[in-house]
Amino acid sequence: MSNEPAEPSTYQPPYMQLAARFRRRILDGELAEGTRLPNHRDLARQEGVAIATLQRALGDLQVEGYIRTSQRGTYVANAPRVGSSGYDRITRVLRTGSVLADGETAIVTAAELVQPPLYVAELFGLDDGDQVVRRQWHTGRGDQRLMLAVHWYPAPFAALVPELLSMAPGKATDLLPRIIAATGRRPTEGRDDVHARDADAREANFLGVKTGSPILAGAHRLWDTEGVIEYAEWCLPYRQVIGYQYKFDAAPE
Repeated sequence: MSNEPAEPSTYQPPYMQLAARFRRRILDGELAEGTRLPNHRDLARQEGVAIATLQRALGDLQVEGYIRTSQRGTYVANAPRVGSSGYDRITRVLRTGSVLADGETAIVTAAELVQPPLYVAELFGLDDGDQVVRRQWHTGRGDQRLMLAVHWYPAPFAALVPELLSMAPGKATDLLPRIIAATGRRPTEGRDDVHARDADAREANFLGVKTGSPILAGAHRLWDTEGVIEYAEWCLPYRQVIGYQYKFDAAPE
């Protein structure tokens, strides 16, 4: 079974496709921080697009903080304040084998079988007293804290994927491909929900901010025809940016 992420089914204009390719290259480390990009004419030729298409894509990336421009040229931003959404991390781990962006590190602080809160039990369709796998971890780049996350998985997965109960850093980055290989279950749909709120004491401690500071909090869930495969809650410190692109269908006649 292939672990390649499915291509989006909705058509995107060429400039959006090009911007998405550059985002992936930057987040995966293919384009390192501080890299100077070729001039627009040469870059457009390399990418096989019109200069106008390239300029529109680069304009989006500059607004989002991925690149910067000066009189000397266009560069990949140094330590861009860009966070990864649930979708970003899911597609990255299927594409590269690691849930982490280039330069990120992860520390796992909990990996255990627990009886979940009621709302988590309902998501997984569990009976009273059933357990799930709970994993808590945070990511950073150097001294900067980037994300705190808690992931939940069906309890039977623990026997098939022992790494789910490991706190070793090297076993924290490729769990979804391991789950797919071991269980034969591959997510077919997913959903992200994001909202802004104040950090509680636990979140503030892990993110290195003051209790009550504004954060961006989100949750995602992945499922197939058999039910939920992964549910996660995560939060980012303020000034981190998450970007989504979308296309409107033509208005009905």
